[in-house]
Amino acid sequence: MIFKRHYALFDIEKSNRFVDRILFLSLPSALVFIMLAALRLISPALAIISYILIMIFNTVLLFPITFELQQLKKYISSLAQGEKIDGQDVKLSEKETQEIIEAVNAMHRFWAQKADSLEAQSISDAAVLDTLPDPIMMIDRSGNILGANLSSRNMFGNKITDKNVENLFSSNNFIDAVNRVLKKESESENLIFYVGAPVNQKFYAHIKQLPWQSKGRAVAVISLYDLTKAMKIEKMQSDFVANASHELRTPLAIISGFIETLLTSAKDDAEAREKFLKIMQDQAGYMSALIENLLSLSKIELSQDERPSESVDVTQIISEVQQALSIRAQEREIVIRTHVEDGIGEIIGDRQQVKQIVQNLTDNAIKYGLSKSDVTIRAKLVDQIPASKSMSVAEGKAVAISINNKGPKISPENLARLTERFYRMQEHKDLNIKGTGLGLSIAKQIVIRHRGNITVSSTNYSGTTFTVYLPLA
Repeated sequence: MIFKRHYALFDIEKSNRFVDRILFLSLPSALVFIMLAALRLISPALAIISYILIMIFNTVLLFPITFELQQLKKYISSLAQGEKIDGQDVKLSEKETQEIIEAVNAMHRFWAQKADSLEAQSISDAAVLDTLPDPIMMIDRSGNILGANLSSRNMFGNKITDKNVENLFSSNNFIDAVNRVLKKESESENLIFYVGAPVNQKFYAHIKQLPWQSKGRAVAVISLYDLTKAMKIEKMQSDFVANASHELRTPLAIISGFIETLLTSAKDDAEAREKFLKIMQDQAGYMSALIENLLSLSKIELSQDERPSESVDVTQIISEVQQALSIRAQEREIVIRTHVEDGIGEIIGDRQQVKQIVQNLTDNAIKYGLSKSDVTIRAKLVDQIPASKSMSVAEGKAVAISINNKGPKISPENLARLTERFYRMQEHKDLNIKGTGLGLSIAKQIVIRHRGNITVSSTNYSGTTFTVYLPLA
């Protein structure tokens, strides 16, 4: 009871059984003194006094060790719980306990460095994986997704690690391939499959077992490559070649037919020869314009990923376009009018391409507008570019260049298809208005490269207006 009342004073836990140890160590001495007192070799009083002295000796001997073991236990428990305690603050007098503290500190520093190194490596590995453009996922033996990079989370949702591959993908071929790898029937699998949600996509998948040296629950890794864009580009190129071949085939057939006629039945007919040569000249001019536009479109697409960096004076370009097309406008008795807002200044872009887009749209306005009317080119500053579903637009202020002509209203169905390659309205074909159907496609590609936008509106009252938005910077 005396010791128990002083536990708090000496900072010793009540559960350390210190008193029990004292009594246990003193028990042999107690038995000896009991026998000596029973044999009357010593008096009972002397036996009691001697036993008390032995208990005091044992207490003095064991107390420092018990106290220091108690401090050592508290220190190690604090380290285990992650508390920051300086080992120098633990004052111990016994050499053995000091050596234990030093060994524990050394081990703690070693594993702390290991943990920091592993944490840094994990963060670094995760950052590297997040920079990869293709989805990568790690799965366990049951097919549960344990980890996924940023591309995977963006494509399939942030909660992808709570799902199983069978719940994420609906392709039976893909699931079967994953199961073969998980069951070790195959070391790796490669296949192409389709995903219906969130959008229709085509993927190439590589599924591979992780090496046996790898740690943790992950047993396989899945890497995906999105083939959807490549498939669309391939189809677009195929359609482009087919359309270009079709557009060139007709004038070539006409020219070949007239050449054959001139070489045979009409070789002595001067009137027919003049008429046929004029038609052949028109067809040759059409093919030349078509090839020039195809080359222009190809050149623009090749530079699509290069951001333009020239200073472009919009006011000067509009003036140059007005002068260049003035003769053509006069042929149809059309007046080109310009209205440029003060203070527009310069934009950052490709000067040649900006001039090309303004010239193409103005040329179209003259070609398809009513004769004896006006074509108006306006330029002004706007606070932002209208959003687009089909292209990425820049933020901030922009210059809006609009070209308006007077003519019949264009139907919504035709408006939606105006920027398609080789698309021409049937009304224009019926009126025998020459064109390649590539001018607006070229304009759209230029706008995409400049991260701008192009809009079109058409009414019976105000005619048709094309507006091009180009960012200031």
